[in-house]
Amino acid sequence: MLNALLSIMESEVSTTGECFCGEIRYQVQGKLRDGRSCHCSRCRKAFSSQASAYALVERREFEWISGQDLLTSYVSKHGFGLQFCSKCGSTLCGIFNGFIHGITLGCVNGDPEVEIGKHIYVGSKASWEVMPEGVVQYNEGAPESD
Repeated sequence: MLNALLSIMESEVSTTGECFCGEIRYQVQGKLRDGRSCHCSRCRKAFSSQASAYALVERREFEWISGQDLLTSYVSKHGFGLQFCSKCGSTLCGIFNGFIHGITLGCVNGDPEVEIGKHIYVGSKASWEVMPEGVVQYNEGAPESD
């Protein structure tokens, strides 16, 4: 009974987000999970920042609300990519093999109710970045069991 109630409560969790110009909007019906920040050189370029701020989503819980026709995609040779607004340039989500993988936390409206639990690829962070003490960090990607 308690598990069924928790499942109903989790399914009612809704997160919305949008690009800088507000033309593209999305909704996630479910909890964001596995908040992370990647410090590799590719993420620095993609996010124009010292690192990314990203959380995973279940693709069946993700829905575009408006502006999907303004999405532009960049996909690497490994199938990973990003989708961003062709009007304002905001990076909205990550994709893998054509499906939504996660969302960028900077485009979330309100509290995303997820914390960045790990910092990955810290071994290749920018020389000018100083990591705060006490954060969980990995020189490369996090172990699968994490």
